[in-house]
Amino acid sequence: MNEELKAHLEFFAELGVDGVRLEPEWRTRAAMELEDEQRTSEPSAASSAPAEAPVVELFTSPEAALQAIRTDLGADCSRCKLHTLGRTQVVFGVGNPEADLMFVGEGPGADEDIQGEPFVGRAGQLLTKIIEAIGLKREDVYIANVIKCRPPGNRNPEPDEVEQCAPFLFRQINTVKPKVIVALGKFAAQCLLQTNDPITRIRGREFKYRDAILIPTYHPAYLLRTPSAKREVWEDMKRVRAILRGDS
Repeated sequence: MNEELKAHLEFFAELGVDGVRLEPEWRTRAAMELEDEQRTSEPSAASSAPAEAPVVELFTSPEAALQAIRTDLGADCSRCKLHTLGRTQVVFGVGNPEADLMFVGEGPGADEDIQGEPFVGRAGQLLTKIIEAIGLKREDVYIANVIKCRPPGNRNPEPDEVEQCAPFLFRQINTVKPKVIVALGKFAAQCLLQTNDPITRIRGREFKYRDAILIPTYHPAYLLRTPSAKREVWEDMKRVRAILRGDS
């Protein structure tokens, strides 16, 4: 079994996937080889009951995988209480499915809730300028949030809401496979790094996160309130640019 397939299967095993899609378009030569290996290694029906095969969905592209995640999430998700607290729609994510750079924020605001796309309000417009300042376009990167529905009054997400929604973010990260993840603001950084450290303590540092380098920085909304912090964010983004260029 090649390493790419092995990593793919291990990822779905972590998600608790427990069956196999049999349609021809979902199957690849590697999947068929895996199935052959399972048949030769399993005991016969006469000696014992056959083990239930795991569900493995092999997608033709990251774009198809992201669409499947979005479908799993649902257009009207009701896993947590946010669907009863005034949110208009689920805000999934946007951008290049194979981006080298991914931005992760906290959750949708009022403008995002209306338009169904993350970072489209004033903070989003500033984020677009930050992206352009390092020589990229918004469509070159991938943008998502920890939670996909707007909390009432833009309050911080609560633990039960994060518990239900964060796994979809982790699947997005595993699908896009960015080289660099920029965590925007305290909440996103603390969620990804599983820490209670304030953003002022972890900003300016680099962390290994899965197969990416994670760089926490201030949220664009904070920069709108505190323009003096733009210099620090620019230093962080210059570091992001250097890593993407291979200058690290």
